[in-house]
Amino acid sequence: MKRSIWFWLCFIVSVILAVYFASRIIMVGMGHGNISRVRNISITADKNNKDLSALAMAATVAPGTQSYSVDLDALNARVGAVPGVKKSAVRRLPNGNLVVRVSLYTAVALWTDGEHFYPLSADGTIVNKPTDARDVAHVVFRGVVPNDIDEITKAAHNLVGMLDYLEWIENRRWNLHIMGGITVLLPEENPIGAIGTLVSMNNNHQIFKRDISVIDMRDASRILVK
Repeated sequence: MKRSIWFWLCFIVSVILAVYFASRIIMVGMGHGNISRVRNISITADKNNKDLSALAMAATVAPGTQSYSVDLDALNARVGAVPGVKKSAVRRLPNGNLVVRVSLYTAVALWTDGEHFYPLSADGTIVNKPTDARDVAHVVFRGVVPNDIDEITKAAHNLVGMLDYLEWIENRRWNLHIMGGITVLLPEENPIGAIGTLVSMNNNHQIFKRDISVIDMRDASRILVK
């Protein structure tokens, strides 16, 4: 009788211990438990960016924070709000590890308010803090910018060094402001081709050095120079 009681006591204790340790293993695997405090937050970007300090600051959690208690949505929102971040994702791994992956915008041009210069992505998004100095290798936009400037930026690169800035007019066409005071009125249709024509005209006839103020290219059948 006593042997039977001891057998069942040992069996029950064994079951309890097995359940306890199994639950601990599961909890640790899910990011729970004392040994799963946040130990490391790794940040990777899809572009070579030497300065990840702003991302690291946004992803910071308080010392001793349990991994399972980290609000991943809130952390992801903080990371996504950092200038230059296009998309972000945060994952919780076992043993207190958090992984942050970000997709960054690429600056293709600059936008100016007349005083500062802001890096601009191909979809018209300001992607970083402004500077006071103009990068002469970049095309500059001013005023309202549409959400697709990739093609016009590539075409306008042929005028870098001569082009002051581009301006989006009445939400339908572009004006080019040439250094020296010439304004070029581009057509609504095929502005890229018009820029190519303009570049050829300047290469062949040096029109930007002439005493003119306006080159009107809105009518594809003729070019007016004033």
